Amino acid sequence: MAYVISNDCVACGTCIDECPVGAISEGDIYSINADECTECGTCASVCPQEAISLPE
Repeated sequence: MAYVISNDCVACGTCIDECPVGAISEGDIYSINADECTECGTCASVCPQEAISLPE
């Protein structure tokens, strides 16, 4: 199950540089391509807003 980015995202860009497979796309709120996400959790661990998590 791929990580998701919530509406708490402030588009700071921190997660994009950390994703080892380039699964994150820029926008007003960033998004994660579920087909490319390897569920490594690196993006979630660096997000200053805690806006990235596994879906419930």
